[in-house]
Amino acid sequence: MSGVHFDTLRIQGIRGEEVAARLGRLTGDDAGPVVWQGTGLRWMYFLLPPRTAGDRAWPLDVERFGTRYQVAYVGVPALNGHTWPLMWQSWPTPTAPFVDADRLSAALGPGRSAT
Repeated sequence: MSGVHFDTLRIQGIRGEEVAARLGRLTGDDAGPVVWQGTGLRWMYFLLPPRTAGDRAWPLDVERFGTRYQVAYVGVPALNGHTWPLMWQSWPTPTAPFVDADRLSAALGPGRSAT
């Protein structure tokens, strides 16, 4: 549950895929949990530590789920087996159980702050 166990940032389509790829390069392919939705608008979900998504301004194309004032249900794929249409773009690991907010911010690129 986003806002309790983790916070979630969601980015649509190719933009989300580009950010996930950039984040992977920045972290040596240890970005933490990133979920890809394979249907519809092809959202990319970045799972951050609880109570961190609301601590900064994000670009306008980034949606927040789970802040200190909001709880949301966000689907997470199984660690093994098939859970289409959700798939892991990047798995949680012992060294990266969550996506680091500072690295994600860097992966969003320069000049991408909220207005």
